[in-house]
Amino acid sequence: MLVTLKEILQIAEAKKSAVGSFNTPNLESVMSVIGAAEELNVPVIIMHAEVHEDLMPLSVIGPIMVEMAKKAKVPVCVHLDHGVTLSYLQAAVNLGFTSIMYDGSTLSYGENVANTCIAVEIAKKTGASVEAEIGVLGKRELGAGHEDNEEAPKEVYTDPDDAKRFVEETGIDALACSFGTAHGIYLKKPKLDMSVLDRVKEKVNIPLVMHGGSGVSEEDYKIAINKGVRKINYYTYMAKAGGEAVVSKVKEKSDNVVYYHDIVLWGSNAMKENVKSALKIFS
Repeated sequence: MLVTLKEILQIAEAKKSAVGSFNTPNLESVMSVIGAAEELNVPVIIMHAEVHEDLMPLSVIGPIMVEMAKKAKVPVCVHLDHGVTLSYLQAAVNLGFTSIMYDGSTLSYGENVANTCIAVEIAKKTGASVEAEIGVLGKRELGAGHEDNEEAPKEVYTDPDDAKRFVEETGIDALACSFGTAHGIYLKKPKLDMSVLDRVKEKVNIPLVMHGGSGVSEEDYKIAINKGVRKINYYTYMAKAGGEAVVSKVKEKSDNVVYYHDIVLWGSNAMKENVKSALKIFS
């Protein structure tokens, strides 16, 4: 069942839970994520990130995502993740995506607001939802060389007063907050400032989103959900689980004969199990 981000987050709010949101840059990952959600009978979000365009063109995977969401037995939102180009957001909406995220986090506050407002207007034409980000999330936005920092600079965290103004001026449906998570593999345990969520939630009345959700402890997931996080972005550790399963299976092969269709199956099954584990915590 294809639904919007706003609709699926209303389900999460009613249950005081979070919806898992997974990047799906190929058919196998789309099938793994939706299959896991159907087995657990929980709503889910499948995403395509603009940064994955070279890996899988939006024009190819987008229609597949929308069609599979329509046929799913559970509510599925099809979401564009970290769109930094307005034309790319428009392309996603044209393909039937029910949600788009504009990422202007590296821009000035004024530029971020202006472009986010354009994204909202793009989405309105089809009834799609809009997520946006304020603050800077480790690794991706800070760039190379920051991965090993013991502490992220204070300015990367979302400022509650800026968040309030941003939500009021843009009319977005969900807000991604920066509070210490980071994209990619954690080289050390993340130091999360959960008070950011408390202070932002006091100022805004829309669902909060956790980016860089892979690798966070179960305890921290639950704390964040209790503080108002209703969408958790997750990809790296799902993809890692698939890759590790393939490596393990290849090593087990005594005849050294490996077929690609077996690789796909091994990776898909491992990703599905990893997604199920995450969804059980989020739900």
